[in-house]
Amino acid sequence: MHRPPAEPRRFDHYYREVHTPLVQHIPGVLNYRYGKVLRTAEGTASSYYLVSDVYFDDLNALEAALRSPEMAKAIEDVPNFASGGVTIMFCEYEDFPPRA
Repeated sequence: MHRPPAEPRRFDHYYREVHTPLVQHIPGVLNYRYGKVLRTAEGTASSYYLVSDVYFDDLNALEAALRSPEMAKAIEDVPNFASGGVTIMFCEYEDFPPRA
């Protein structure tokens, strides 16, 4: 979760053109998704600018990726664009299909 950057246009360009390809090369990545935060549910400004999710098959795949040089390169890149600060969390997820 990225807080608002000092220079949003620079952040956007760098994130898409430089950082995203680094993440795409991490071994074991099943999917990579990010989205800009528009507002809170209450309609107010958010304290976050962008949220990204990187999906792995399981915890073992994540742990293997964390030991890879590709992951190290992606993590080392974060200070190059995350001027507002970033929180990185590791989560388990469940998918639920919509109900009719």
